[in-house]
Amino acid sequence: MKYKNTTAYQHGDKLKIGVLLVNLGTPDAPTKKALKIYLKEFLSDPRVVEPTFPRWVWWLILNGIILNIRPKRSAAAYASIWNEAGAGSPLLAISKQQHQAISAELNNNNIEIVTELAMRYGNPSIKSGLEKLKVQNVDRLLVLPLYPQYSASTTASIFDAVSSELQSWRLIPETRFINHYHDHAGYIDALAHSVKNHWQVHGQPDQLLMSFHGVPKRYLINGDPYHCECHKTGRLLAEKLGLNKDQYRVTFQSIFGREEWLKPYTMDTLKALPAEGNKHVQIICPGFASDCLETLEEIAVENKGYFIEAGGQEFSYIPALNDQPDHIKFLTKLVTEHTKTWLNQTPIDHCETKNLFKNMN
Repeated sequence: MKYKNTTAYQHGDKLKIGVLLVNLGTPDAPTKKALKIYLKEFLSDPRVVEPTFPRWVWWLILNGIILNIRPKRSAAAYASIWNEAGAGSPLLAISKQQHQAISAELNNNNIEIVTELAMRYGNPSIKSGLEKLKVQNVDRLLVLPLYPQYSASTTASIFDAVSSELQSWRLIPETRFINHYHDHAGYIDALAHSVKNHWQVHGQPDQLLMSFHGVPKRYLINGDPYHCECHKTGRLLAEKLGLNKDQYRVTFQSIFGREEWLKPYTMDTLKALPAEGNKHVQIICPGFASDCLETLEEIAVENKGYFIEAGGQEFSYIPALNDQPDHIKFLTKLVTEHTKTWLNQTPIDHCETKNLFKNMN
């Protein structure tokens, strides 16, 4: 193992607090080629796909079947939303806006923290984000995955990637990792505010669906808390909005493969709601910090179609929190809460012998 020493740090330099904001990721372009690269990285992650059969069998399925079929279909879906939230991928464009807004909020409050953005899959990579922090003399690192609810398939995967990269560093930063914020009051307040703003324009629906990304039911049985945290977010949001149990539902979307995933499925729920007398439905996706393919295309287009075809009359998607001011203030507060002791401590000087070191050179 060769340990990297690319930092700009010189003995006696003032060191900094750094924050790495991490989102899921996105292909570089809405093309079959770009999707194949992205999906291979994503679906090769053992945290994302935990097959019940030997992993080499999954490798054959992935490379022999899935990567020869799915990229073309996924590219068409991405093309339909490309540039919808700015230049390029909506998730990346919005994540950049969030990063810039959080950095500005920190600067406006005279908080000395440097920030970088990374994607778990695709670009900018976690490796590049960490290296940018490294050359800024960061020796205290906070990692903030933009996943409100913890899951081994998302949050833990970021931990794996960060820790893997840090293994090659000579000077390891003191590191803190935020693994969830699903029940934080600031997060719930921001969600409730976005729903109320939507109601002012579209009215209150017969049903408010809170749709979260699904995972196999097996993950829940094996101890993953994701299902519980999604339901807690749903309950707290409903309480904040003054909804009773008959006015909202927690559902799960983006099902993949043949095994049973967390239920009820968003798609099946939307198909059934009109027959139950629910003609006006609104959907919010509280598990997504930024709008992306799963919200802008899967929910706002595909799942809307299921509802209308089943006899529904009015459907609207409530956008993710994105770079809304109260969301940015909350995320900034989350950062300062987790770095409070660092901010209050005397700046670290690693080298009491810096004068001797200069003489040695």
